[in-house]
Amino acid sequence: MKTVEFLFDFGSPNAYLAHRIIPQIESRTGARFTYTPVLLGGLFKLTGNQAPMLAFAAIPNKLAYEALELRRFVAKHKLDKFAMNPHFPVNTLLLMRGAVAAERDGVLPAYVEAGFKAMWEDGRKMDDPAVWSEAFAAAGLNADKLLASTKDDDVKAKLLANTEAAAARGAFGIPSFYVGDDLYFGKDRLRDVEEAIAE
Repeated sequence: MKTVEFLFDFGSPNAYLAHRIIPQIESRTGARFTYTPVLLGGLFKLTGNQAPMLAFAAIPNKLAYEALELRRFVAKHKLDKFAMNPHFPVNTLLLMRGAVAAERDGVLPAYVEAGFKAMWEDGRKMDDPAVWSEAFAAAGLNADKLLASTKDDDVKAKLLANTEAAAARGAFGIPSFYVGDDLYFGKDRLRDVEEAIAE
């Protein structure tokens, strides 16, 4: 069984969209996607990259096209629950430290599902600790324990290490995927990821 590493941050709508179709790829190929929390803001700083809304701020046609491609992807895959978060951009430091804590506690899949749903279906302000706690408690997770764990030095260090390792391997944005040592960037590259799995 092949394994694909998925570098994710909840702040990326494209990471949410990828998350929603990954199970279909796993079903078709028998491959397994493993999720690695990476702080997108930190990855941008390490690589000199910027969010599209900043990088293409002076190119309105480019931004309009990016929005069009997003709508096409949503329509193609029938992701009707997707909605842009009204609080976007959201500071994801708390969310991503929580992901590292959830991984340590063995509940990362449930945490990921709840986090993406809160961000890109329910439109919640997930950089507010009260909103954060409510969302994860409603998903059946021990939100109080996870919130306390986000302050642990080993959790902070692990998120930093993940982010630095991603930059060192060539990643510059989210979502990114690794099939072996080969990097694929963006939700639209999932077609190529699936082909690489089959090779």
